[in-house]
Amino acid sequence: MGRFALLLLLVFASLQLLCFAAADDTVFYESFDEPFDGRWIVSVKDDYTGVCKHSKSEGHDDYGLLVSEKARKYAIVKELDKPVSLKDGSTVLQFETRLQNGLECGGAYLKYLRPQEAGWKPKEFDNESPYSIMFGPDKCGGTNKVHFILKHKNPKSGEYIEHHLKYPPSVPSDKLTHVYTAILKPDNVVKILIDGEEKKKANFLSADDFEPPLIPAKMIPDPDDKKPEDWDERAKIPDPNAVKPEDWDEDAPMEIEDEDAVKPEGWLDDEPEEIDDPEATKPEDWDDDEDGEWEAPKIDNPKCEAALGCGEWKRPMKPNPAYKGKWSAPLIDNPNYKGIWKPQEIPNPNYFELDKPDFEPIAAVGIEIWTMQDGILFDNILIAKNEKVAESYRETTWKPKFEVEKEKQKAEEKTTDSDELSGFQKKVFDVLYKVADIPFLSEYKLRILDLIEKAEKQPNITIGVIVSIAVIVLTVFFKLSFGGKKQPRVEKKPDVAEASNNQTTGGEKAEDEEEEKDESAAAPRRRRRET
Repeated sequence: MGRFALLLLLVFASLQLLCFAAADDTVFYESFDEPFDGRWIVSVKDDYTGVCKHSKSEGHDDYGLLVSEKARKYAIVKELDKPVSLKDGSTVLQFETRLQNGLECGGAYLKYLRPQEAGWKPKEFDNESPYSIMFGPDKCGGTNKVHFILKHKNPKSGEYIEHHLKYPPSVPSDKLTHVYTAILKPDNVVKILIDGEEKKKANFLSADDFEPPLIPAKMIPDPDDKKPEDWDERAKIPDPNAVKPEDWDEDAPMEIEDEDAVKPEGWLDDEPEEIDDPEATKPEDWDDDEDGEWEAPKIDNPKCEAALGCGEWKRPMKPNPAYKGKWSAPLIDNPNYKGIWKPQEIPNPNYFELDKPDFEPIAAVGIEIWTMQDGILFDNILIAKNEKVAESYRETTWKPKFEVEKEKQKAEEKTTDSDELSGFQKKVFDVLYKVADIPFLSEYKLRILDLIEKAEKQPNITIGVIVSIAVIVLTVFFKLSFGGKKQPRVEKKPDVAEASNNQTTGGEKAEDEEEEKDESAAAPRRRRRET
């Protein structure tokens, strides 16, 4: 028992250590479970009139910060208890966004701001407030990307420059909750995850991954270098020794009349292409003094429909074999060609070496966006120093919501597809009922109606029913086309006695057949079952 108790104690102590480590690795976390008034500061700047609300995510009991109005600017910020350095180890930036009404034009990103000593105040938070990193979805017009922008200070010039991640991932186009993660690694690598899946990996110091690159080019074009006046950039020039041939006629037309063309027989020279509409009548309220002389509207001349043409016949045009166009001298290699001029390069005065980015610390998290869309919900904003912490939050806070929303979306899509299919099937059945009424199919009408009714009860067999009816139609068509002529039947003349005996019976049979035909003709058409 003593050993077992000791083992439990060790396990409990290990769990406590893990919990403390996780707590230490979580720098900032905002779940929005409680109202954020007083904790988050709303900008008082005049431009920022959008109202952020403490609201539930649709279909959940989970709360978030809701962008509640269209066509507004929003600015709201939360200071961290203490600034977090991005230079020590890994740093994970993560948050959830749900575009409940979609996103046609607007931002849904976060700004991670520098300390206030950089020159900003929470109540005056705006687009000029200095940030270290901007991260998250942005979509409008040709823009559709998950931004990652680093604001980095050039140690030579002292200027802060925005460095944009090249070829960032696009924004998911649905209305589900998505979690965005940026992992800054100590080896200068940044990874962008959407819903826990890596979408982009880049190196901060690579010119292939950021625009403009963090490390400037060693050499730059000399801004004072000018192209010499005699610099010839023409690779080809007109041959100065070329002479226009004597037989070159620049005035020859491109097309000429076809002299071999003959007016077609039956051409109606005296008939105009259009005539007055003989059925048109002058309106009763037409006033010649005010409206002018009334003229009947024109219609196509019916006599021209059967003829090869009407009106004055003219020979058609054909390409002119003598046409050569404007003469120009042929091109030859330019003996004075020097190539495309470029200024000479000089050492870049702002060039510097860099082993690691000189990240500015993060002291606050802000939402500063302009959007034409409402219904944007922010939730579970996290800053951590451990990837496992971010993964744990994804599993516990994001994934359960996402799975519920995904299942609901599938059900709605299935219902929509079913409704569309049902409407399509009704149109198909309407056509099939019309097919059943075609006279030459009268012998098969009842069979076709039976097939249609089966398909109405079992929509999944509609395709098979269409094929069956098509087979019937084709069979009847081929019978009528190739085997429909019946051979005349030769009947024996009955004996007088037989004719006498059968006269009454034959008459009764004819009357019975006539009654059956009448009953068949009078039988009401079977209607399809309404659903």
